[in-house]
Amino acid sequence: DPLAVGTIRLKSLVIELVTKSYKEKIMTTSSRASARLEAVATASSRIIRNFKEENKSSKRVSEYFAENVFTFEEMRKTLVDEDIKVLQEYAVIGTSLTDEIANKVATAVKEWALAKGATHFTHWFQPQTGATAEKHDAFFDFDSDGLAIEKFTGKDLIQQEPDASSFPSGGRRETFEARGYTIWDASSPMFLIDTENGRTLTIPSLFVAYSGEALDKKTPLLRSIRAVNKAATESLSLLGYETNYVDVNCGPEQEFFVIDEAFAALRPDITLADRTVLGKGPQKGQQLDDHYFGAMKPRVQNMIMEAEAELIRLGIPIKTRHNEVAPAQFEMAPIYESANLAADHNQLVMDTLKKVAKKHKLKAIFHEKPFDELNGSGKHLNWSLATSEGVNLLNPGDKPDENIRFLYFLAATLKSLKDNGDLLRASVAVPPGNEFRMGANEAPPAIISAFLGDTLSEVVEKLASGSSGDLAERASTINLDIAKVPVIKKDNTDRNRTSPFAFTGNKFEFRALGSSQSISDPIVYLNAAVSKALTAMNAKLASISNGSPSNKAALAVISETLTEVREVEFNGDGYSSEWETEAAKRGLSNFKTTPEALDVLTKSDTAELFTSLGIMSHPEELTARYNVFMDRYVKLRLIELEVASELLKTHVIPAATNHQSQLAASLCGVKETLGSVPETQKAELESFVKLTTELFEKTKVLDATIVEAKELGEGK
Repeated sequence: DPLAVGTIRLKSLVIELVTKSYKEKIMTTSSRASARLEAVATASSRIIRNFKEENKSSKRVSEYFAENVFTFEEMRKTLVDEDIKVLQEYAVIGTSLTDEIANKVATAVKEWALAKGATHFTHWFQPQTGATAEKHDAFFDFDSDGLAIEKFTGKDLIQQEPDASSFPSGGRRETFEARGYTIWDASSPMFLIDTENGRTLTIPSLFVAYSGEALDKKTPLLRSIRAVNKAATESLSLLGYETNYVDVNCGPEQEFFVIDEAFAALRPDITLADRTVLGKGPQKGQQLDDHYFGAMKPRVQNMIMEAEAELIRLGIPIKTRHNEVAPAQFEMAPIYESANLAADHNQLVMDTLKKVAKKHKLKAIFHEKPFDELNGSGKHLNWSLATSEGVNLLNPGDKPDENIRFLYFLAATLKSLKDNGDLLRASVAVPPGNEFRMGANEAPPAIISAFLGDTLSEVVEKLASGSSGDLAERASTINLDIAKVPVIKKDNTDRNRTSPFAFTGNKFEFRALGSSQSISDPIVYLNAAVSKALTAMNAKLASISNGSPSNKAALAVISETLTEVREVEFNGDGYSSEWETEAAKRGLSNFKTTPEALDVLTKSDTAELFTSLGIMSHPEELTARYNVFMDRYVKLRLIELEVASELLKTHVIPAATNHQSQLAASLCGVKETLGSVPETQKAELESFVKLTTELFEKTKVLDATIVEAKELGEGK
C-alpha cells in the first residue's frame, strides 16, 4: 500500500530528525563543561581597570560634587536673585512659573550645557515600567536666515511630546490615543549625562496623558509630598509651631549583586530574567558569614569607585559602600535628601551601576532573589519629616516622653500602619521578585508591623494606658573596661532586622522594599497613609482645643491614638511561627504573594484615600496602576516559565538522557562481563529512568500551562 509505505517513511524520517536533534543537544551538553571552563578562564584573566590611576584628578570629592548639575549656585551666575527666589519657592511650595522665567532659565542652562560639551537635551521621566525613559533632541536649529544655530527656548524646557500609548497605562491609553506630554519638574535640578560619545542635558520631568492623567511615578509622588505638607503644617500649627512647609526626607540603601559578564552569558535565565530559574545551590554560599563587611575585591571596588565618582558629579550624596551578606552582593547608600530628589537619584544610582559595571566586564543584578539559598536584595527606605527650618519631626530628643511634637507625629505614623498596612504591603509588591525574598535571611516578613525598641515602647505603653512615672533607667554607655578603649555612647534602642518598619533613632526604616523597584511607589503610599492619619488627628485636636495650642489636648489625642494602634507594634522575631499566629489574632494581614497584596488597590476605600488627598485625579488612575502592576507580574512570570522550559529542553533533558544512556551502556557492559547486573546498580538505573520520564511529563505540563496563560491573556 503506497500510503502505508509513505507513512512508514514519514515515521522513520521523524525518528531520524528527533534522534539527530537529541544528539545535537547531547553534544551541546558534553561541550558545556568546556564552555564553563572558558568562562572561568576569561573571568580570571580580566585586566582590572584601576579607576584611581585612570582618574588623574586630584580634586577632593567636595570640589567636584554636583559639577554636572545646574544648581541654584550655577544659576546665580546668569540669573538675578529675584528669579532664583521664584524658582526656589517653586521647588518647595509649587508657586507658578512664567514664560519669561522659563525663557531665562532655558537660555542660561543652554549656555552652561554647551560650554560643557552637550549637544542634545532630553526630558527624563519615569513611566510605570519602573525604569526611566528619554527622547533626545539636538540644540541644533536654523535661524530666520537659514543659518545654523544652537537653540533652546522656554517652550522646549517646559514641555515635550512622547507617545503615551507605547508606555504601560493600565488600559487608559490606546494606540489611537497616543498623545502625551512630559513637563519640566523644576523642583529637581537639571544635569548632564555622560556617554562614550557625548553629553546630554537631562531635564527631570513628569509624564501625563493628553487627558491629564498621570502616567508616571513622579506626578503622584509630588502630589503626595504636597498632601503631607498640608496635613503636617496644620498639625504643627495646632501644636503651637509655625513653619513655611514640611518636607519628606528619604534615603534608600541600595543592595545589588555583581557577577562577571562571562558567567552571566552562560545563563539564559540570568540574561533574560535577571535570576536563576534552575540550578543547584553552591557548596559554599553564605553559611560561614564571611562576606558581610569583608574587604572588597579590587575589581569590584574599582567598579564601585568609578560609579561613585559619576554619582558625585551628578550631585548624588553617596556616602557608604560595603560587602553584603551573600557572596558577590554589595550595598551603597546616600545621605538623606528631599524625597523627590531621592527618588530621581536612586534611579540614577541603578542606571549608573549597570553602565559602569559593563565597562568593567561585570553585570550588576538588582533582582530581589537572583540565587536560591542566598540572601536576596532589598532597598531599605529611611523616611522622616522635616520643617523648612530643618527640624526633624521624628527626632525624639533626650526626653521623648516630654516631646509632644515628636509623640504626635510618631502616633500618626503608627496609625498609618494600623489603618493602611495593607497599602504599604502593596507598595513593596510592585516588583514581583520580592515575594521570593520576604520572610527570611534578613528580609522582613509580609506582615506589616513597627519596631520601636524598649524606650519608645515604654513611652507608648505609659501614654496608651494612662500611667505615669519616670522611664526605666537604661545604660547610656558601653564600657569594656579595657585600657585605651574608649567608652562608647549607646543608642536608646536595639535594632530589629526582621521588622518591616523599624524606628532607628530619628526616622523610620521601611525595610520591605525590593531592590529593583522605584522608591516612588512606597513613598507615595506611605505619604498618603500618614497624611490621612494626621488629618484625622488634626480634626480631633482642633475640636478639643478649639484651634488653640494645648499640650493637654494634644496628649489626649496622642494617648487615644496610641491606644488604638497597639496591634502594629512588635519588637520580637518577625520570622517566628508564633508571630504569624499572634499577628493573625491581632487582625494583621499576611499577604505572601504579589496578586494577594496588590488586591488592596482595587478597593473603593483605597481609591477614596488617593482621590481625597489629590494624589490621584480620579479612581481610574489607581485602577490603571493595578492593571499595570498585575500585567507586569504576569509577563515577568511568563518570561521566567518560558526560560525554564527552554533550559529544561536544551540543557536538563539532554543531560538526563545522556546520563541515562551512559548508565544503560555501563550496565550492559557489566552484564556482558559478569553475566548479571548487581541489583543496586539496576535499581539506580530504574530510579533515574523514572525521574527522567517524570521530567518529560512535567515539562509538557509546564508548556501547556504557558499556552493556557497566554490564551487567557489574549481573552481566548
